[in-house]
Amino acid sequence: MYSFRQPARQLKPADNLIASNKPLNTLKSVSASKTWLALGIVFSLASTSAWSGAREQAKRIHDRLAGTHPSESVLNSMESAINSGTPMAAANLAMENDAFYNVTLKNFITPWTNEAQTVFAPLNDYTATVIGIIRDESDFRTILFDDVIYTADSSVGAPAYQMNNNDHYEYLEDNNVSLKDQLVRRAQSAITGLPSDATAGVMTTRAAAKAFFSAGTNRAMFRFTLLNHMCDDLEAFKDATRTPDRIRQDVTRSPGGDSRIFLNNCVGCHAGMDPMAQAFAYYEWDYNFETDPEAENGQLVYNQAGDIDPETGTRVQAKYHINANNFKYGYVTPDDQWDNYWREGQNAILGWDESLPGSGSGAKTMGQEMAYSERFAQCQVKKVFKAVCLRKPGDAADRGQVDSMVSNFIASGYNLKQTFGETALYCMGN
Repeated sequence: MYSFRQPARQLKPADNLIASNKPLNTLKSVSASKTWLALGIVFSLASTSAWSGAREQAKRIHDRLAGTHPSESVLNSMESAINSGTPMAAANLAMENDAFYNVTLKNFITPWTNEAQTVFAPLNDYTATVIGIIRDESDFRTILFDDVIYTADSSVGAPAYQMNNNDHYEYLEDNNVSLKDQLVRRAQSAITGLPSDATAGVMTTRAAAKAFFSAGTNRAMFRFTLLNHMCDDLEAFKDATRTPDRIRQDVTRSPGGDSRIFLNNCVGCHAGMDPMAQAFAYYEWDYNFETDPEAENGQLVYNQAGDIDPETGTRVQAKYHINANNFKYGYVTPDDQWDNYWREGQNAILGWDESLPGSGSGAKTMGQEMAYSERFAQCQVKKVFKAVCLRKPGDAADRGQVDSMVSNFIASGYNLKQTFGETALYCMGN
């Protein structure tokens, strides 16, 4: 069978108009209406995009700072702050969440408190003190030299602070006590019994002493303070041009019988480190290895004026004179006088404060020497950037932002809470 049906003819644009039952002027009106409708949709989407952008930015700020979803009312307030041109107010709202202190800051600080640099360690006095300094927007430099410690308010019902255990802080963590609301600033000397001039912020907390004064030669305290608060390990500061006159007896001058190793390697670290670590000569972590091999129940000991170590015959702890036969002509530590040999040479670039003498006695003045350096300020900002943006500064824009935040950090009186807020705004997205 053949089909006599003709194929449908493709209509031209003019044919479409003729084929329509509507008048030509009506068709023009419809076409114009469609055009305006399309434009309206575009503008509507643009408006919605801007609105969604502010809300998404608010959520991202909250996620980065608190690590939790904000409530609807908080999210609305943060969005409003961003839209009104006051984004820092949005960041401050996020930092009102308990999780900023109990989780974000706790995880940010905890690796500084142990040699393994693990975040999976209990809350302790070092961590709590840094959290308190940030919360109160205090001068962050004081963490290395002030007579300060943060403990819980007595109304919380936590066990009293003790020098030989961490029960006070573990209670706070186990019971999810609000660190934002319940931490109280106190004089460290009043809580620990150390003389005020022997306190040095977090360096003389129980947690730091357990981690870095236990056994060894107390060089660990210096090394990890560099690592945590100057953002580089000893290798980065190695300078073999410094005078080696303060290197202790325990450092052999011919490792493996080859003096070249000492002259080209060992001296680079020890020439600068040993004169600075002398600041810790009167400190020791005292514990019973037989009954407490992990030193969990030990406590910080400090030789005050009149205390004499039976092995050294001075206030200097015995650990400073160990392995004296490695090089008996080496330096014999007589006191806690420290000197910063790194003020000259390649490490002058760290920006040491010219208003300070570059020498002193004890951990407090040495901590101030480090905290007042330009590198200290730069280090804190870089750590916050990495913690909040979840990456290191990677390009020119990032580096410019870090430089700007370092300037703001200094201008704010070293307010690290503000730095957290500024960083969250930078990484909130466009």
